[in-house]
Amino acid sequence: MVRNVASVMTELETEDFYLLSGVEQGMRFSEWVNREKLPKNSGLTEEDVEYRLNRCMSRDLVERKTIQYEGFKLTLAGYDVLALRTFAQRDTIQGFGSPLGVGKESDVFEVQSFKPLALKFHREGYTNFREVRRERDYTSENHHVSWLYTARKAAEREYEALEELFPKVSVPRPVDQNRHAIVMAKLDGVELAKSRLESAQVTGVLDLILSEMATAYEAGYVHADMSEYNVAVSSKGITIFDWPQAVPTDHENARELLARDVKNIVGYFNRKYPAEMPDDIDLEEVADAVAANEFESITQYTA
Repeated sequence: MVRNVASVMTELETEDFYLLSGVEQGMRFSEWVNREKLPKNSGLTEEDVEYRLNRCMSRDLVERKTIQYEGFKLTLAGYDVLALRTFAQRDTIQGFGSPLGVGKESDVFEVQSFKPLALKFHREGYTNFREVRRERDYTSENHHVSWLYTARKAAEREYEALEELFPKVSVPRPVDQNRHAIVMAKLDGVELAKSRLESAQVTGVLDLILSEMATAYEAGYVHADMSEYNVAVSSKGITIFDWPQAVPTDHENARELLARDVKNIVGYFNRKYPAEMPDDIDLEEVADAVAANEFESITQYTA
């Protein structure tokens, strides 16, 4: 989808972006934006709004629905286009590459700058909006929360965490953020879930992960979604990525979330590498050591 959106960018005119921005502004207050509000929101005439709506709908950037009124909303592609335009205007990116990873809550693509980077579009709330709204604390207190808001807040939270943690913690280097999108350094290595470690590497890699978690905790953050799908392994070490659910360590549930992260990542190693892992690991002691930034090796924490 995003490769097509990148090609659509060359077909769009300045007034098309005015129209898309006008729809975006209206979606702050309602899911479907009343057609009558678009001239004011976009700064376009009635005739130009009609023309631009037809152009944007033909390119699947805007949807229309007749309810009590004629309403319009951005599609994912429409929101992507707005973020891409901003990155291009900032000279953050100059070209698009191939997909690096497509998931339920994000799509990641290679982009070109002075060197290859990664562009991550957050998708939180688009397909599972009710679940995300219930689980994410940055949406729970708002009466009207669109998927645009949810995805943008996730991107802002992740980017803020990356800026605070890099380079103290092995996370992707943050480059830029706009709306629901983040530009960052490409990951080195392979996702932990897709890798097969040598026996002699198992506890060493786990020690690296837990040590990085300890450094992140000291720097003020708990990942809060640690798993084998959020760690990349390479010859240079490990990288922990996907931080939109991160919480500060002064959060009332921070310690509980850290313990859950420890349980999840140690549990993965126990399941995949049972022969290489120590028996009867005391997870509570491991979590305590991580929180105190005193963790050294998983082999020290057997019951």
